[in-house]
Amino acid sequence: MFFQPDKAWVGDVIPFERDGEFWLFYLREVRDDPEAGSAWDVVTTRDFVTFTDRGTAIPAGEPDAPDFNAYTGSVVTGPDGTDHLFYTGHNPRIVGPDGETPLQIVMHATSRDGLTSWVKHPELSFGATEGYEAGDWRDPFVFKAAEGQPWRMLLAARHAAGPRRRRGVIAQMQSDDLMTWRPVEAFWDPRRYVTHECPDVFPWGDWWYLVHSEFSESFTTRYRMARTVDGPWITPEHDTIDGRAFYASKSVGHGDRRFFCGWIASKEGSCDDGPYQWAGTMSVLESTQRPDGSLAFDIPSELRASFDIPHASALVDTATGTRYTTDAEVTLSAPDGYACVVSEAPIPATAYASVTVDIAANTTECGIVFRSSADGDNCYILRLEPRRSRAVVDRWPRRVTGEMQWEISGDVPFQVELERPCTLEPGEHTIDIVMDGSLMVAVIDQQVAVSARIYDRTAGGFGLFAGEGTATFRDLRIATRIR
Repeated sequence: MFFQPDKAWVGDVIPFERDGEFWLFYLREVRDDPEAGSAWDVVTTRDFVTFTDRGTAIPAGEPDAPDFNAYTGSVVTGPDGTDHLFYTGHNPRIVGPDGETPLQIVMHATSRDGLTSWVKHPELSFGATEGYEAGDWRDPFVFKAAEGQPWRMLLAARHAAGPRRRRGVIAQMQSDDLMTWRPVEAFWDPRRYVTHECPDVFPWGDWWYLVHSEFSESFTTRYRMARTVDGPWITPEHDTIDGRAFYASKSVGHGDRRFFCGWIASKEGSCDDGPYQWAGTMSVLESTQRPDGSLAFDIPSELRASFDIPHASALVDTATGTRYTTDAEVTLSAPDGYACVVSEAPIPATAYASVTVDIAANTTECGIVFRSSADGDNCYILRLEPRRSRAVVDRWPRRVTGEMQWEISGDVPFQVELERPCTLEPGEHTIDIVMDGSLMVAVIDQQVAVSARIYDRTAGGFGLFAGEGTATFRDLRIATRIR
């Protein structure tokens, strides 16, 4: 779930499935100075738990080549069994018509030995067609909607004119042979965002889904639904895959399962308050369909099963000292206050925890604390807020700018952009959370995912809490594994 290459980071993931094996191509980011070109590397897996690193698939071009940076694209298999890899070529030294903005072009490579070695075909490259900006023509996603129809290529593009923040469009090309391409009407043109990165389209049951990463103010992956591949596209009530920290996810299916592969962004300075960086660590969520066709997101079952070493520790009430065993039912009632229990023993740096919480009516908040001090005060927090129909990731203390109480950023209600909408009616709900070093993925009710970086606190206990209300916790399980 959390693959990261040695001395490098994972950028956009391009997943491809063959015979039950997932080939996870990704942009390798090394953050050299001076900047090295970007290559496609690839790892394979059958369970999203263990990975085989197969090295570089598409090397970066020479310093003067149009694919000095080999950026995002897709992989398909042609009718004769040849594998075709389409990718974005970018070189900051090669600028477009405005004399300033580097060009982006579609480039092509093929493989005849089962995805292992690739031959580039620079003669098949092409740039933005009329009406689109030459510097935004990337992330080619190639698919065929049905047999007998032409191949389609979707591109993250921008109109050449219009409000700068709302020129984003998913442009479309078509081909009969995967070699030559002709422009056709745009695939999706909402005039809403800066651009729609990493477009991805797939059918599932009675629905078609369009996935894109919003390269605007939210920096998150969204999806739309339609009954046909050409729309009209509708927006589900909750249209995001995860929060700010999980980006550029693209999907891959196998049988009746579908997985979303993206990356959890690293932060500058490897600290909680550092700004997000481009690229990070690979992460995978599994999606399921709700009855109305909307998507739910969860931790893959294979990952849960890999945590097979129980971790037991008594839980201690931070106010009364009452002790509970890990398998005990714990009711925390604080009608006009706060109650918390925290484990005596610290949890391992790599751990999985799950718990069922029965939320009483009119409860303001409840949830879990982790990597917590013994008194439950200094910790990371996954907080369920029924009255606001949301879950948030928080920490305490927040950013501290001085020694006095008012110099703690207490006016920040949670970690910025780590808020997830979810329905939290009175009754039972489940929480699952995986922690691995500086990474965390939590899921509420096996439907709503929130990922985050957790740098600053590296150790501490695991706890449960309720505020202004009552919550009963049962079936708590904490486990680790041998990596």
